Amino acid sequence: MEVTVKQILKIVVVLTTLVLVACAHIGPKTIPDDRFSYGTAVAESWKQQMLLNIVKLRYMDLAIFMEVAQIVSGYTLETGVNIGGNFSVSGGEDNLSLGGQGRFTDRPTITYMPLTGDKFLRGLLTPIPPRSVFFLLQSGYAADFILGLTLESFNGLSNRSTAAGHLREADPDFFRVLELIRDIQASGAVGVRVEHEKDEPETTVLFFRRENIPVEVQRKIAEAKQLLGLSPGQQRYKLVSSPIRGSEGELSVNSRSIIQILAAFASYVDVPEEHVQEGRAVPSLETGDSPVKVYSGKNKPVDAFGAVQYRGYWFWIDDCDWRSKRAISVIMFFFTLAETGSDNRLPVLTIPAG
Repeated sequence: MEVTVKQILKIVVVLTTLVLVACAHIGPKTIPDDRFSYGTAVAESWKQQMLLNIVKLRYMDLAIFMEVAQIVSGYTLETGVNIGGNFSVSGGEDNLSLGGQGRFTDRPTITYMPLTGDKFLRGLLTPIPPRSVFFLLQSGYAADFILGLTLESFNGLSNRSTAAGHLREADPDFFRVLELIRDIQASGAVGVRVEHEKDEPETTVLFFRRENIPVEVQRKIAEAKQLLGLSPGQQRYKLVSSPIRGSEGELSVNSRSIIQILAAFASYVDVPEEHVQEGRAVPSLETGDSPVKVYSGKNKPVDAFGAVQYRGYWFWIDDCDWRSKRAISVIMFFFTLAETGSDNRLPVLTIPAG
């Protein structure tokens, strides 16, 4: 077959065009897939890490938190075209050779940073600010769930506690107060606001509305005030962080720390009986309904919200258990609210994941 110079030039133009088209706009096309894929992977690993640390606390093991500090995804696309030939001027045989090559590389670099140091410990050990607790109520979370999860005591009324390895049952009126506030919350008759007066620090105030409140709701407000020891004539109460009953016009909130909540969750883990008998895990101290239920078994669960393997067993939260999923999601939210991040330090470990 005779191939003219003009035909060769046409082939070169076509191949060059194909190469340029293949190289164009690699980055934008990867954003949707990468963003959601990496986001999902980080969320799943964060969930599993939280569950693993809850299980480890039940075994008196050290809880370790590792932060995904940075993800850098790099792509490389290399292409090439080879064209060669021999053309005879004496009427001999002409030879033409065409070739192409390409290589695509995806090499993400992930930076991990262990959460340690004074700032991290303060975030774990410091009680959650009352403002953060009550603004979750303002956001629509059920009062009985949030307050039962985060409060050690409420204006002198004690919650159930497992502090110091001993079970202390809640005061009889504690859960009744939470039930009343939940009903008042559902009616829209309670709210939280931040007040700032001149030359005074900001204060967070819990208030009860007066206008257009049904008689039944008014009765529940009065009962809640009576059980909490609040002045019945007042409608606003300053939230203060204290384990004892507040003074006139104050509502004392003794909130739990992140580590207290995790330890309480750990007491609900379904530990294998053999591990309890062998002294590997602390016996269960909790009674009654639990805010979170963690199952255990030898086989990997099929339908789990989160599952981790530890000491030869699988521990998981059932995906159909919305109460446990809600509890885990809220503690993860509080973890992000607390000052648990590391100080600006150099990355400890950077791994090319390609």
